[in-house]
Amino acid sequence: MAKEVKVLVACGSGVATSTIAQEEIKEIAKNAGVKIRLMKGTIAEVPVKQKDVDVVFTTANYRNPLEKPHLSVFGLVSGLNKEAAKKKVEELLKSISEEL
Repeated sequence: MAKEVKVLVACGSGVATSTIAQEEIKEIAKNAGVKIRLMKGTIAEVPVKQKDVDVVFTTANYRNPLEKPHLSVFGLVSGLNKEAAKKKVEELLKSISEEL
């Protein structure tokens, strides 16, 4: 059985858009049958907090190299290309879940 995927959702403040994205990611994971544990943080915390998670989702541009898989999920917040963003999140969560 696949293990729980530890997820970091980060935005500029660690409060506003990450909360919206977090709720979307919870729903996507539930519908995909992937068990997740969510953490939130700020963009500035990503380099440190990535060590405690399996995947990083950001709502703002993050261009620095990461050790963990990363996906920008601005579309989940803005509604622009939301279905494509949902599909990418689902595929990434499933892929990581199968690797654990």
